[in-house]
Amino acid sequence: MDVTSPSANILHGLKMAPSHALRCCKRALNWVPVLFINLVVGWSYYAYVVELCVYTIPNNAERISYLVIFHIFLTMFIWSYWKTIWSKPAGPSKVFCLPRAEKELYEREERADTQQEILKKVAKNLPVYTRTAGGAIRYCHSCQVIKPDRCHHCSTCEMCVLKMDHHCPWVNNCVGFSNYKYFVLFLAYASLYCVVICATVVQYFIKFWTKQLPETHAKFHILFLFFVAALFFISILSLLSYHLWLVGKNRTTIEAFRAPVFANGPDKNGFSLGCSRNVAEVFGEQAKYWMFPVFSSLGDGHSFVTRLVHIDPEQANSILQQNGKSPADGETNPCVPGNNIQHTVDESKEKVDGGQIVSVTMESEP
Repeated sequence: MDVTSPSANILHGLKMAPSHALRCCKRALNWVPVLFINLVVGWSYYAYVVELCVYTIPNNAERISYLVIFHIFLTMFIWSYWKTIWSKPAGPSKVFCLPRAEKELYEREERADTQQEILKKVAKNLPVYTRTAGGAIRYCHSCQVIKPDRCHHCSTCEMCVLKMDHHCPWVNNCVGFSNYKYFVLFLAYASLYCVVICATVVQYFIKFWTKQLPETHAKFHILFLFFVAALFFISILSLLSYHLWLVGKNRTTIEAFRAPVFANGPDKNGFSLGCSRNVAEVFGEQAKYWMFPVFSSLGDGHSFVTRLVHIDPEQANSILQQNGKSPADGETNPCVPGNNIQHTVDESKEKVDGGQIVSVTMESEP
């Protein structure tokens, strides 16, 4: 019987204490950028509402109209920002974990090729179509799951994140399937918040700069408020433009730098379904929800319709007919995503496993 001595337990506890303390310090430091953003926003609120609207603007009608517009954009900005922060990153479901028998075989096996055979056997029943650069099944040893398409492991969050875009220090969270819409809205409303400040402050900025207004304590706040808002607007607008481009192309930041690899090789447009469908995948099909930070993205984050290539016309007609689509004679219609998307994907996978690459082209892109 193996009995651990009390002294050994104490020694083990002392060894674990520093690592635990360092981890707690790291987690606390991760909130510093978020604290900085909130302090800047809090100061901008004071400078705008008190120093500008209360002490500087003489006209009540102008003051009230400025305050109403300012608070509308501030509310949307704060709402989308905190939704991005507090939305827990979505991870793979238990379906992507190895069954107990296969897991034991995988852990006992030392040969990489045999391990891959075990993973391929399990992945055959999963909607997994992307591979590593070497063509292997994407498996996370830390989380012990087969990675769904577009899923990546975040070392900061210490988990695999569905449709991971990047880890953002300014929200202290991973941006992925569960909160990507909120993140884009956060950038959009942050830009509009800065625009509102610049547009309404500029005339008083000029008056203070040209000494048309008397020297008061509000001068510093208004001058600095305009500069800060302008600088933030320029930096946020560039980031917003980039992410709107990614939405239109249906790519993540990771995929923009490293194209996803399919059975027939890398394809940077592999998930692109055309601009309108790409936008709908992030923001949803109902435009009335687009402006609000409420979840309306399509899908479950585990599987995605792919823009596949090199399809045999007869196989295309068969796949489309099985999904309720009948292409006209002499035409090759695109596969339209619907309730039976999974069936189309499964058909494609069976053909790929059989040695043929079956694919459906949604829309050709440069």
